[in-house]
Amino acid sequence: MGKQDLRSLNLKEMEILVTEWGYPKFRARQLFHWVQRQAVCEIDDMTNLPRSFRDRLKQTTVINCLEALSRQQSRDGSTVKLLFRLADGETIETVVMNYEGRTNQRDRATVCVSSQVGCSMGCAFCATGLGGWKRNLSPGEIVSQVMDGERVTGIPIDNVVLMGMGEPLLNYDNVVKAIRLMNDDAGLNIGWRRITLSTCGLVPQIRCLAREKMPIILAISLHAATDEKRDKLMPVNKKYPIGELLAACQEYVEITGRRVTFEYAMIKGINDSPQDAVKLGKLVSGIKCNVNLIPINPVPETGFLRPDDIAIRKFRSILQDMNINVVIREEKGTDIDAACGQLRRRRLNLK
Repeated sequence: MGKQDLRSLNLKEMEILVTEWGYPKFRARQLFHWVQRQAVCEIDDMTNLPRSFRDRLKQTTVINCLEALSRQQSRDGSTVKLLFRLADGETIETVVMNYEGRTNQRDRATVCVSSQVGCSMGCAFCATGLGGWKRNLSPGEIVSQVMDGERVTGIPIDNVVLMGMGEPLLNYDNVVKAIRLMNDDAGLNIGWRRITLSTCGLVPQIRCLAREKMPIILAISLHAATDEKRDKLMPVNKKYPIGELLAACQEYVEITGRRVTFEYAMIKGINDSPQDAVKLGKLVSGIKCNVNLIPINPVPETGFLRPDDIAIRKFRSILQDMNINVVIREEKGTDIDAACGQLRRRRLNLK
């Protein structure tokens, strides 16, 4: 059997490990602090742990820090895309977005993390699925993208979005555990409301998530206001059509008291007409929600085009007139294929 990755263990699991070895329970909290708060990559760096304890750790455990194979920075300097190599040689992409100096907002940085190697959902506009699905990420591999994203870029991170490669709710248990590790006040201590999970719309898992008592932000990739259009853009809709999805979203709102965010990728000539805007507004009007409009990002294989700015603003105005909370998402990293739907594990030279 392979060694256990310490970054995948919560405090209770570390306590079990430590006490089984005959060490006092407080050693587990020290260990958790080094692994989850200090984000060390070497066991010998845990200088307040006894040498015998560290030797035991090295025999049976490992800290799987991620290796950055390539790094790209956007022209405006605000976005860095990292290609990380995992312990088994597979790769994932992670994006760090710096919002320093924004008017009327405090400086902040957000990391967009992946939950799977590849993706099996087959959304028509997304590059990630073109390479297929390989495997789920472990909790440690998910959390490591936050730690090692900060280490490699030097940018302090305080927001996490699970919007990278993969469908988070198809890796439900590992994603939930990773979120709890990120939130732990003895670890990264990232607030619940600074964590966003984006899903294509897996209805049973959304209902389970509502009962986890994690007041995170739930984002739903909607992208169409009718089943006919959504079937063509997102195969998941054939299993969980819009009516079932919205019922699950309403249940999520009622249980958690939190708004849901509906993401809507605008595609020229497909879903960007004033009629589409009216249908979308009527669809979500009874749900406590926000709508994020995302002008489609270029993926050559899809042939989809971005609407012009006039059409985008008109779409937003219609929703605003219907009293829907709506914003046009700020574009970041499009020039380095780091924006929504563009991640695909390409290797470039590290800079």
